[in-house]
Amino acid sequence: MSDPLDLAHRQGLPGEWLALRDRFPRSRWGEAGLNPVAAHWLQMHAGFRHHGDHMAGLTTAFRADPANPRGLHAQLIPALQAFLQHLDGHHRIESGHYFPVFRQMEPDIAAGIDLLDRDHDAVHAHLQALFEAGRGFHMAVAGNAPDAASSAHRLADALDAALPSLTRHLDDEEDIVIPLIALKGDAIR
Repeated sequence: MSDPLDLAHRQGLPGEWLALRDRFPRSRWGEAGLNPVAAHWLQMHAGFRHHGDHMAGLTTAFRADPANPRGLHAQLIPALQAFLQHLDGHHRIESGHYFPVFRQMEPDIAAGIDLLDRDHDAVHAHLQALFEAGRGFHMAVAGNAPDAASSAHRLADALDAALPSLTRHLDDEEDIVIPLIALKGDAIR
């Protein structure tokens, strides 16, 4: 039996980790005066979602007409590089700085923060798979390999596998972190 909190299977967070969100629900996150750290966090996450949607759109269009892997390469590889770099850097800052601060700020949700930190390992495995598939696709196109389209499909498959877990992680992280910052953000140093 799989762990219901495992990122690949999780449908949401346990209610006890959402007490702060109940006090500061998503419907209030767009209000003027939101803590700047929380606003920046939401902006970063929106950027990751946008990047993911953009890359998924590119691969969907390629699957519908796979005649031009070089054209896909020109658009997808730079987008993938930026996505991987930004997401890796974002997670390093969260795990290295913010998560330890949050555990101290609100010990009642430390288990939720720990889960988010473990999610980073699962997301990193997807990032590694995307990197490897992207490198394979790049090498195939650069070398004029006859299987460049197959490499593009492998990269598209890796993206299809990664995005749902990433979206689940971003949603769950926001449900814990944004209310915490909004309600207790003055304690962040």
